Amino acid sequence: MPSHPTRRHIIQSAAATAAALATPALASSSEPDRAVKNGRIRQSLVHWCYKKAWPDVDELCRVAKGLGCVSIELIDPQYWPTLKKHGLTCAIAGSHGFTKGFNNPSEWDECIAKLKERIDAAADFGCKNVITFTGYSHGIPKDQGMDNCVQGLKKIIGHAEKKKVNLALEMLNSRVNEEMKGHPTYQGDHTDYCIELIKRVGSDRMKLLFDIYHVQIMDGDIIRRIHQYKDYIAHVHTAGNPGRRELDDQQEIFYPAIMRALLDINYQGIVGQEYIPTRDPMEGLRQAVAVCDV
Repeated sequence: MPSHPTRRHIIQSAAATAAALATPALASSSEPDRAVKNGRIRQSLVHWCYKKAWPDVDELCRVAKGLGCVSIELIDPQYWPTLKKHGLTCAIAGSHGFTKGFNNPSEWDECIAKLKERIDAAADFGCKNVITFTGYSHGIPKDQGMDNCVQGLKKIIGHAEKKKVNLALEMLNSRVNEEMKGHPTYQGDHTDYCIELIKRVGSDRMKLLFDIYHVQIMDGDIIRRIHQYKDYIAHVHTAGNPGRRELDDQQEIFYPAIMRALLDINYQGIVGQEYIPTRDPMEGLRQAVAVCDV
């Protein structure tokens, strides 16, 4: 380039610069910008929330890795080799559904069989947690439901202990009557109830799945509860309330403070993003992961 560039030189230089910038951009156009900068809170994507946006599991794995997440969870074990290929884990495995559970003795055999199968698969893969539920009440009183849960879970918790896998009981809200946003008549619909149940099972492998969205709806006082129940929390889920939506300024939960509370208790588990997208899924995920990356 001469000391006094001509118009032709300027145009050529600009074109070369644009081409150089365009090449890597095209190569990475399918990858999100990395949202994790600090990495003190390890994060996961919950499969059922995002499989509509990314039905191909390989693609979802690339999204998770690109954002800086370490896991895709509640995904069928058939996909675990794909996760491993991408350097991801499964933070928590699914089992029996939430409509059935240990509050109803007639459902014990089905729940125990499914849990045993998933505990074994989780132990082989290196997944630390398997989800479980109280089930819907179906007219069973709260106190009887708890007694039944304790008796039923004691029939499977020994196998979890042997395999060194946690059973994580999820507390779900019973106030919201919208599909996948609330679960009317779910028996374990308060944090204190679930914690008492867990204590009565009496195993270090019986833990709580602390779902911030559900806890906010039913109990509130999230940060105090995190400190109060720190020894029982195996896994954490997020979503904005109301609406089980993105973690943005249209919902009431202040996630940075909650994530700092998890750091305060030296939480060693993973935080799963479990909101239902209402807008561009990549934009929402990038925002949610960044908000939780305190």
